[in-house]
Amino acid sequence: MADERFDAIVVGAGPAGAAAALTMASQGLKVAMIDRGEFPGAKNLFGGVLYRKQLEDIVPEFWKEAPLERVVVEQRLWVLGEDSAVTFGHRNERYKEPPNAWTGLRVKFDQWFAAKAEKAGALPIYETVVTDLIREDGRVVGVRTDREDGDLYANIVIVADGVNSLLGKALGVHREWDPSEVSLAVKEIIALPKEKIQDRFNLEGNEGCTIEFVGDMHGMAGLGFLYTNQDTLSLGVGVMVNELQKNKIKPYQLLDAIKQHPSIRRLIAGGEVKEYAGHLIPEGGFSSMPKLSGDGWMICGDAAQMVNAVHREGTNLAMTSGKLAGEAAVQAHAVGDYGAGTLKQYDQKVKASFIHPDLKKYRGLHGLMAGEDAAKLFGEFPQALNEAAYEMLLVDGVTKKEKQSQALHRLRDVAGGNMDLIKLGLKGWRAMNG
Repeated sequence: MADERFDAIVVGAGPAGAAAALTMASQGLKVAMIDRGEFPGAKNLFGGVLYRKQLEDIVPEFWKEAPLERVVVEQRLWVLGEDSAVTFGHRNERYKEPPNAWTGLRVKFDQWFAAKAEKAGALPIYETVVTDLIREDGRVVGVRTDREDGDLYANIVIVADGVNSLLGKALGVHREWDPSEVSLAVKEIIALPKEKIQDRFNLEGNEGCTIEFVGDMHGMAGLGFLYTNQDTLSLGVGVMVNELQKNKIKPYQLLDAIKQHPSIRRLIAGGEVKEYAGHLIPEGGFSSMPKLSGDGWMICGDAAQMVNAVHREGTNLAMTSGKLAGEAAVQAHAVGDYGAGTLKQYDQKVKASFIHPDLKKYRGLHGLMAGEDAAKLFGEFPQALNEAAYEMLLVDGVTKKEKQSQALHRLRDVAGGNMDLIKLGLKGWRAMNG
């Protein structure tokens, strides 16, 4: 590989890397796509939702061939108490045509998506670790790999190597994450007959349902999910690493406990665990996004902290950022200039897309999740809300006015008083509205 030179090298064959490689290769650029896994998706994990719009912009009518599971027609949010749940949700037939989203399995999807890049002309180099960047006069001109005689050279290197981005650290734009900036997600794939899934989730044919849940996690800042696939369920929880450290709880213990919650236990009853995996997820959001480009390089996807935790969006941000990086590379190739000034157009493309404003809108959320109020928001308040719902719906001769007063007292007690309740509400509002 020593004498091999490319127009661009993409490090990482996940959604961001494959999108970048496909975008460039389809425009005639000579592209190498490197990944440390035996195959794309071998080292990756996600909850399991793929959105139509962003992928359709890269692969028109992809749903006719992509390995998708179910069309999501219903989305639910559960606020869990110890043995109860306050539920919110929305179901809509219009999500079917055109589909808004599908559930999917990353190990299948990543292979398919990377294969599209290969078919367009990108050279796949798997089971290969990129150990460092090669620089000349301050400009990135290639990568060093763990293969013998494995240096590769290119005009542009696109970094899409995930949340722990070794190359981001080499560039100096990615530091070691603080435990409060990443969550550790653990997930099980649980086999269950298709008919049981449809009966338990009130689904027909290829319809799918997603459930997110908060609460009943020992007061730790985190989010759980339960998604329907064709004949499996994806069940997982993601909790801030600093919370796990502080509470000395292993993530698999938390997942095992969640499986015993009455609302979840009934849905997974009789299922057989087929897979178990864990993965870090960037949670720092807008405030943790690094510099996106420089002389001879760009960075995208999880490596650039592009995850919207509120709407459990990450894969679509990764694919869009990869596409935009690929477009910037094509434009740079056209003028023969690969310096920071030319590649700055990638930053501008990101700002003009939905990525920048969406992450900016929720930029205060990280501080709320990592702050002193996390235990209240993710532990005490969910339980208080469930207690209030129980009392309001219990017909026991106590007046509704008195029940309402008791519910407000519970919430006020959790906050620490009326003013603290108001302050906490304002914090939440600001965190969710930029």
